Amino acid sequence: MGNKIPVESPLVILHGDEMAQVAFEALLKTFVTSRLDIKLKEIDLSAENRLATNGQAVTEAIEAIREYGVGIKNAGITVNRSQLEELLKKYPDVDGDALDPLATKSPNGAIRKGIGGNITREDIQFRNLRVRRPDWIGRDIKVMTMDNGGIKDSFNELARATGIIKLMFVGSSGDPEELHRREINKGDPLLLATNDMADVRDWSRQFFQHAIDEKRDIYLGLKDTVIPGYDGAMRSVIEEVYKDEYRDRVEALGLKFHYELIDAQAARLVSNPPERALWGVPDNTTGRKLFKLVDQLKRYGIPDRNAHVSISRMSAGGGDQYGSFNAPAREDGIVKVVVDGEERHARHVRKGDPMLLMSNDRGAIKDWVSQVFRDASRKDKEVYFGLKREYMEYDEVFSNVITEVRRELAKEDTPPPSFMIMRPSRQLIKMITDPPRNALYPSQNLDGDIFSDISAALGGSLATASSIIESKDGAMLFEAPHGTAHDLYLKYRESGGKEAHFNPSALIYALGNALETLGHRDGNRELTDYAGRLKKALKDTVADGVITADLKGKITNPESEKVVDLYGFIEALQERL
Repeated sequence: MGNKIPVESPLVILHGDEMAQVAFEALLKTFVTSRLDIKLKEIDLSAENRLATNGQAVTEAIEAIREYGVGIKNAGITVNRSQLEELLKKYPDVDGDALDPLATKSPNGAIRKGIGGNITREDIQFRNLRVRRPDWIGRDIKVMTMDNGGIKDSFNELARATGIIKLMFVGSSGDPEELHRREINKGDPLLLATNDMADVRDWSRQFFQHAIDEKRDIYLGLKDTVIPGYDGAMRSVIEEVYKDEYRDRVEALGLKFHYELIDAQAARLVSNPPERALWGVPDNTTGRKLFKLVDQLKRYGIPDRNAHVSISRMSAGGGDQYGSFNAPAREDGIVKVVVDGEERHARHVRKGDPMLLMSNDRGAIKDWVSQVFRDASRKDKEVYFGLKREYMEYDEVFSNVITEVRRELAKEDTPPPSFMIMRPSRQLIKMITDPPRNALYPSQNLDGDIFSDISAALGGSLATASSIIESKDGAMLFEAPHGTAHDLYLKYRESGGKEAHFNPSALIYALGNALETLGHRDGNRELTDYAGRLKKALKDTVADGVITADLKGKITNPESEKVVDLYGFIEALQERL
């Protein structure tokens, strides 16, 4: 094979969609197959193939990662309704009424759960990035959240027995109906939250009226993609109130109404906030975090960012909102939580009230905390946990597990890294306004989504970060935290491939990490050195001012700035490799 570096172990390659896939194929050809004698286990995880195989491609990806241990995943699209209809026309043999959820939903959660993996997102430590901070001090932004309901007024506890948790509903018939069931172990945290839709309507009227009275643009933020039966139900009612009662008045005043996913909304707050606006976050736990963050930013602004941020996101158990049962009540009635045959809680709900039942796996939490400490020790990071221990038994289990893992490490004569436990709002504020130089911020799923998008916004581009999924069995999947760059892909196609604008940095770094891991596991010094040189060449390319358009104006030496397209960037990196 000429001068190619021989590699013993295979590498799993999970292909994706759109502009990210154009870049991925170019990177594999330039930096993998032309330089390494390596076996690639390639699986097509494009939206089209996931549908054509009725989700079997996702199952194959999980099996491959578990078998071979190291992989790299590209970004893929999650189809909307119109895209699904177009694909079904293309594949008439696929029964649209019998689709496996893996065929149409994002494969990310299924893969993480399938390998029992937690996510660490890290800034790539470019030496010369300088992101201009918006002037925040005195900026006229307010945040409104609901005072009652939701997780703040939830029933939450640690399971007293191992068995089955059931969500039961008693409606007009008087007969108990089982809405949901799942296995649960003694000590696992569980939580039932509901919202009174009448309260949601009242809050939405106060929210829109406040914006009108003070002539503020309106931003509403929820997570309806992940919890459609809970946040999605609230979004529908709030937007209905807006259209029926307030839209004409808002538009007559020249004001704007925006709906955004809560993580994108939080990123906007730190990267590109309007001068004057009203932010509406019905979920009171998230709402209070953003309320306190905005108050802090008004007083102190956003400091220069010399620190590199790492965020560890707990995913293995499919816990919190991401693994929840969520749905609006079909009629008035009583909803009950039954654990191993014992009724633990009951409350009244009315037709349309959103219900959320979530739990987590204590064993998965322990695996995650152990991974957090291992990662922090290996890379000399300080750790800042964010927990609501004062009124959330659900969060108390995390605190107990941290103590347990510390004791086990002490018995092994392995001192845990420096760490603190604080409220999630303080954790978020510290990450933005007072970050240590090398810190790790562990967070549960929804907070992890929000924190990741904020960190990316502060870093200047989603392409300036890396993402690692690691299981307790040692399986490692590396990926870029960005999406498929749909808009850039449209330009690429319209230009016949001449306009190839895309920042491949995150994919290159993920590739370097994957090859480095293979090298360490095989004891292959030549491969490890090559992977290290690939990552160094990436940083050197940007340090020399060779950048893609998304980083224009964001480096410390603007006089050396040379903006190139995807292929120009790859060529510049090759020269430095």
